[in-house]
Amino acid sequence: MITIYHNPRCGKSRQTLGLIKDKGKDYVVKEYLKNPPSKEELGQIVDLLGIKPKDLIRKGEAEFKEHFKGKELSDDEWLDAMVTYPKLIERPIVLFDHKAVIGRPPENVLEII
Repeated sequence: MITIYHNPRCGKSRQTLGLIKDKGKDYVVKEYLKNPPSKEELGQIVDLLGIKPKDLIRKGEAEFKEHFKGKELSDDEWLDAMVTYPKLIERPIVLFDHKAVIGRPPENVLEII
């Protein structure tokens, strides 16, 4: 089953979801702003993506600029930041079959589905 961490207000997220639908695959939508992932989930996601937690941060968000710009945080602290401020999480994230991609561009999802 495909899981997409989705923000319906984001064009890239909507496009990525559309590609999943077009492929006729079964999927689950997690609206991460309504139901933020846990620290453990985020840790698993960054592991699957093969990145550091700070690489999953949206640096253009007001929350980043206000609270984190110019600061050096540990991986653990970045995970805490995303739990506290889920808008910081890059989107969309798609998980399938022990693999993960960020849907930027949306076509990235085709690599794992």
